[in-house]
Amino acid sequence: MSNPVRAGDGPIAVEVEAGKSYWWCSCGRSAKQPFCDGSHKDTGFTPLKYDAPETRTAYFCACKATANKPLCDGSHSRT
Repeated sequence: MSNPVRAGDGPIAVEVEAGKSYWWCSCGRSAKQPFCDGSHKDTGFTPLKYDAPETRTAYFCACKATANKPLCDGSHSRT
């Protein structure tokens, strides 16, 4: 698998807690978007760790095309 699966057409808003780690799905196959559920096995993809710097709403990329992984940069509107 050379390209990730597009898991959505917009960002996924998640309330994150300061100091907590989250594992973003980079392959797009997870049923628990935007987070990893282990579906990447045998794809060549690995989840990306995100450490929340503060408690807030974070907007995780679902289209998997962001240049600001794992957060949305608006790439979904250009791809």
